[in-house]
Amino acid sequence: MDSRRPPLAPACPTLPEYVRHWAETTPDRRAFTFVEHPAQHSRGVHRTLTWRRLDVRVRALAARLADETAPGDRVALLCPQGTEYVTAFLAALSAGLVAVPLYTPGLPGHADRLAGVLADARPSVVVTTSRTRDEVRDFLGAGGPRIVVADEVPDDAGRGREPVAPDAGATAYLQYTSGSTRAPAGVEISHGNVVANARQALSAYGLDARPMTSVGWLPLYHDMGLVLSVAAPVARGALSVLMDPAAFLHEPVRWLRLLAAHPDAVSAAPNFAYDYCVATVTADQKEGLRLDKVTALINGSEPVRPGTADRFHAAFADQGLAPGTHCPSYGLAEATVFVCAARPGEPLSRFALDRDALTAGKALPARPDDPRAVLLAGCGTPAGQRVRVADPVSRALLSEGEVGEIWVQGPNVGRGYWNRDSEEVFGAEFADAAAGPGRWLRTGDLGTVLEGQLVVTGRLKDLIIVDGRNHYPQDVEASAQEAHAAVRRDRLAAFAVPGGAGGECAVVVAEHARTAHLAELDVPALVRAVRGAVSARHGLRLADVVVVPPGTVPRTSSGKVSRALTRARYLEGVYGGQARAGAAG
Repeated sequence: MDSRRPPLAPACPTLPEYVRHWAETTPDRRAFTFVEHPAQHSRGVHRTLTWRRLDVRVRALAARLADETAPGDRVALLCPQGTEYVTAFLAALSAGLVAVPLYTPGLPGHADRLAGVLADARPSVVVTTSRTRDEVRDFLGAGGPRIVVADEVPDDAGRGREPVAPDAGATAYLQYTSGSTRAPAGVEISHGNVVANARQALSAYGLDARPMTSVGWLPLYHDMGLVLSVAAPVARGALSVLMDPAAFLHEPVRWLRLLAAHPDAVSAAPNFAYDYCVATVTADQKEGLRLDKVTALINGSEPVRPGTADRFHAAFADQGLAPGTHCPSYGLAEATVFVCAARPGEPLSRFALDRDALTAGKALPARPDDPRAVLLAGCGTPAGQRVRVADPVSRALLSEGEVGEIWVQGPNVGRGYWNRDSEEVFGAEFADAAAGPGRWLRTGDLGTVLEGQLVVTGRLKDLIIVDGRNHYPQDVEASAQEAHAAVRRDRLAAFAVPGGAGGECAVVVAEHARTAHLAELDVPALVRAVRGAVSARHGLRLADVVVVPPGTVPRTSSGKVSRALTRARYLEGVYGGQARAGAAG
């Protein structure tokens, strides 16, 4: 049984050195547990690695990888979610190689992205497991990189090998962006970057000096999943409990049960997951569920809307969930992941902003009950780094209440994009050097500072500009999904396309709810409702509203709707025939 008193954490420069430290000082403490759900109503089968056992497996696999590669080679991780994924990631780092966290070819809808990333990263070795070896081999084809099967490497493979001490400034892994606004690019994250960001996250959520258990279902190839479920627990010497994302989607209460089973639990999920729990967890499943020991629930969606937190806490208040557990946060792959965070135990910061002023670049207060108000949550303060808001054109520093591009500076900012010119993104400088000396990361995200907190308003490249007015797509999407019950929540995309006279016009592509059937749905009525709501709230005429079946709107590898890919498919005419039957209604 584990002691609840957290062990003392040293200041190690790399994650492999943390693993060796915990294996020597707390060898029998649990390090990683993967909970498998082999059947629909399974309560879970737990498979655990202690720190000693993790160190043995990391050493063995690192030795095998070193035999198959040269220093600095890329190692692609095509493993299913589980302890082998963790071992493979840490082993690549231990061997002085560059890990490329990815996923198995069977992930629905992402084969093209996987092929594109592999072509860009050019790994010399792919690590997988015996369970997925055949599908990986078939996907790679003849002449592909060599395959190492993690769970078939014997423990004694690392015997007699002295561990490598990686340079903290060297690239540890390539974190490929999700591709929500552009083609995926591999951010070079150094050993120092990931350790710094793990410590920043621990400090931000008050976990650097108190007990914690990370409970996560976010995929480990995603930046937040990797840092919160691997890097932060390794730096803290804490237990990380993992489950498969598919297990959450099939039965969301599984995640809540794991939160209840582990005191001082910390977890993260995108916006849709909280609403999904509200909609699907039944009264019977809530029976006996206690969430009063949960420390923090991180919401890293952009932007974070207070209504999501309100619905989630109202749904689970009787289970003891404290209101202060919801922590709106902001981050991006280029900064490893974490940038700003609201602290656990503090009330949610709410801002009602005037929509017209916001589109003009000013964050002016509005009445919360005003139908033209935009309701946003504050994402707290920076976690061990500097954040500024800049005019994206003039590069001037903006004052509090002015909306501009979020710029970041800190030890967690990556080295740049792999194999690409990165100066424009990672080497920004203010027009007046005194406003913020040094080089800054241009995030491409829009936001402002209010009452000392960062408020994220949207993405610069996603802005819909019609007749000279800016419209935030997520704001239009929120209005569209509230307009009709048959519009599936968080499964729609608003974007701009070329219009007449050289201008742009706005389009919405929306999935209908799974409970509705397109043949039986009054699509013209749905389209009229969406058009009317968007016109009334935003003064925006939609040139087209396309209703499509569930699963049709593409998503990124992190689960967000890909507006860029949806727009591309729309322009290519993919949403033709029956899917657009009601667009002209």
